Amino acid sequence: MDRKHKNKDIKRATALKYDGKEAQTPQVTAAGKGLVAENIIRIAKENNIPVHEDPELAQALSGIEIGEEIPPALYQAVAEVLAFILQLDK
Repeated sequence: MDRKHKNKDIKRATALKYDGKEAQTPQVTAAGKGLVAENIIRIAKENNIPVHEDPELAQALSGIEIGEEIPPALYQAVAEVLAFILQLDK
């Protein structure tokens, strides 16, 4: 297995925060891969925070620094995830 394919198989997780008050767009609050990603997911589940699995979106979000807002190129994908989560709350 080549390195590029191997990196794609590593689990990644990014936590986002969006309340519509502090920032105009969602912000990255935690991010990691491998064991760190597993811990982010575990902590989210323990705190009843919805978890949405999307490896491609996780890969795209992985380059964003903690505290930064998501870039415009990811607005649509993240909006779809937020809409999905809002439906879970109903």
